[in-house]
Amino acid sequence: MKKKYLIVVANYYKDISKGLLKSAKDLFPPISSITVINVPGVFEIPVTISKNINKYDGFIALGCVIKGQTPHFDFISQATTNAIMKMSVDHKKPIGNGIITCLNMKQARARKKKGSEAANAVISFLSQK
Repeated sequence: MKKKYLIVVANYYKDISKGLLKSAKDLFPPISSITVINVPGVFEIPVTISKNINKYDGFIALGCVIKGQTPHFDFISQATTNAIMKMSVDHKKPIGNGIITCLNMKQARARKKKGSEAANAVISFLSQK
């Protein structure tokens, strides 16, 4: 059966999100139905998935948060991760968390292929019997 996937991409760091998206999309079987929605930042990812939770079989959240001078990094990272996990458990649907959290842009560039890990987790979950 053809699976429907939603990939939600935070484009705050466009170069990084482009790499995350490419690495995720490269893993899907050709018969997959993939929709991509772009959002401004990672904080908007959970609400976008929530609005679409009944329309898709699996979800991939992609984005990047880089630590700055304030605790904002910690709040955004934790709130987003908690919301994604809660939604996944509550709705019994896989949501691959491909949101990378880094201390600087060099680390982010080195990890921009990590979208494939989130996609692989969702694909693996949906192939279980």
